[in-house]
Amino acid sequence: MTDELPTDTALTDTALTDTAATDAQPIKTSLPKTAASWLQQAKFLTSSPTFKGCPPDMGLEVAFAGRSNAGKSSAINKITQQRQLARASKTPGRTQMINYFTMGREDQRLVDLPGYGYAQVPEKMKLIWQKELEKYLVARQSLVALVLVMDARRPLTEFDQQMLQWANQAELQTHVILTKCDKFKRDPARKLLRETEQRMQALGLKCSVQLFSSLNGDGVSDLQHKLTEFLEQPLQSAEPDGAQAS
Repeated sequence: MTDELPTDTALTDTALTDTAATDAQPIKTSLPKTAASWLQQAKFLTSSPTFKGCPPDMGLEVAFAGRSNAGKSSAINKITQQRQLARASKTPGRTQMINYFTMGREDQRLVDLPGYGYAQVPEKMKLIWQKELEKYLVARQSLVALVLVMDARRPLTEFDQQMLQWANQAELQTHVILTKCDKFKRDPARKLLRETEQRMQALGLKCSVQLFSSLNGDGVSDLQHKLTEFLEQPLQSAEPDGAQAS
């Protein structure tokens, strides 16, 4: 693709008039065909050990957060169809950089937050990081959504619940993915999904939930489309229901 979308993707009346006067085709062809092809454009932007190193607070960004070893990096790599975009440490809890990725435009970003809650991280560091996270979730104006990654075998830990409460406090759109659902057969996985939804409702937590597997691709297309909604990315056409990224 060579044409770039304007920063404001909502066309003005003038833009619509100009397009009608010429030909709408150039605008159509500038759009990605599918959510999968759009996410394939993801590129590393920058890393920072603290939120002071964030890119300018403008545009739209979606943050991925989750307990160490929940499969967050694998999920990011799967939806972007890039094996090493988000690099996972072999030692859970060691990766402590905040990583930013652009989607072909610097005003559309994915943010990979360090994993939290792992026992090998010193308690003092955990507390500092939790305070940083809360400030980021509540105060960051460009942050429009949180994708919270939970291991389906251990959903809704105490800190998962805290993250959801912070996100609700900030009125963030929040989407939970239950990873490693390939560890379950279909019926038990669906039961787990229902039970998790019920627990969230009982706790007063507002969010959407889905099953996800980086191994077999379950839920990949659903998450890809969710991200197009969060980052307000129009597509040429919708993908068939149930389509999965390869």
